[in-house]
Amino acid sequence: MKSNIYDIAIIGGGPGGIGTAIEAIIHGVKNILLIEKSDNHSNTIRKYYKDNKRVDRDWKGQLIELEGNVEFVGGTKESTLDYFNTLLDEERIDTAFNSEVESIIRTQEEGEDIYLITTSTQSFKSKSVVIAIGKMGKPNKPLYKIPASLKDYINFNLDKCTKNEKILVVGGGNSAAEYAYDLAVNNEVTLVYRKDKFTRLNPENEKILREFNGQELLRLRLNTDIESLENFEGRIKVNFNDGYFTIYDRIIYAIGGTSPVDFLKKCGIEVNSEGNPIYDEHYRTNLPCMYVAGDIAFNTGGSIVAALNHGYHIVNSFLRRRGKIYSYTNKVEEYFKNNPKEKC
Repeated sequence: MKSNIYDIAIIGGGPGGIGTAIEAIIHGVKNILLIEKSDNHSNTIRKYYKDNKRVDRDWKGQLIELEGNVEFVGGTKESTLDYFNTLLDEERIDTAFNSEVESIIRTQEEGEDIYLITTSTQSFKSKSVVIAIGKMGKPNKPLYKIPASLKDYINFNLDKCTKNEKILVVGGGNSAAEYAYDLAVNNEVTLVYRKDKFTRLNPENEKILREFNGQELLRLRLNTDIESLENFEGRIKVNFNDGYFTIYDRIIYAIGGTSPVDFLKKCGIEVNSEGNPIYDEHYRTNLPCMYVAGDIAFNTGGSIVAALNHGYHIVNSFLRRRGKIYSYTNKVEEYFKNNPKEKC
């Protein structure tokens, strides 16, 4: 890590994230971090595009002019990935692949407001955050069947929870822990985890869990897995692998993955009635130095060029607010002279 605190942390390795990272480099930002939950950038293109499939610069023929410094003109799946590889291969940014962000919390360090970004394995600190995740994220679901008659009582977040319910929270990560102790204030809660100990919890969450368990505010059921669910007179009968079963009013799964709107809400970002983030003309959200870019900032579909433009505006907005904006013409020309790019 170049610094203990990054200037910009970018969550998501698609066009919006890549555009932000490259614009930050060109504009002289020193400490940049790109976090991606898969093992490489541009996961949507890698996963859903067939070999040699055309990757258009614009969305459904809507022509958008490039405003920034990333010259993308379209191409095939392969040439697009090669092009983005070229942009990112200069090793001027830090990357954290296979890292799904679980929480982003605004805090202070040495009198300066920063964001603490926590993944399942490590944490990062940054002065600003750009959320450039796609809209295709979904919560992970269990492998066993969920009876259709019980779906109204199965949750993957806290949206439908009420008071005075008997609830089972499934999972061993920080989201599961936070769900469990939040609900335990007004409900009878059990947290079940298939391993015999927690390996992904931050120290604070584990401390709270243990305290709640010791005060009998919730029950921890470790080294136990679920084999099946049944409808028992309108409630959920949970059959465990230890031969026992328990009846619950509701189950909440926190076993990885999340929908974009749940993630935004958890970060504290305001969303509209349709679940889209609210942002200004600079893609700033209601939180200071917190931006959105790419698919998450489109109301419908969006072009790669538009996502790249988001990065350009975000970086300029960030620098302007830090009093560092000035003419970058020479910097841009020098960068591209030293880093010749193949157009795809």
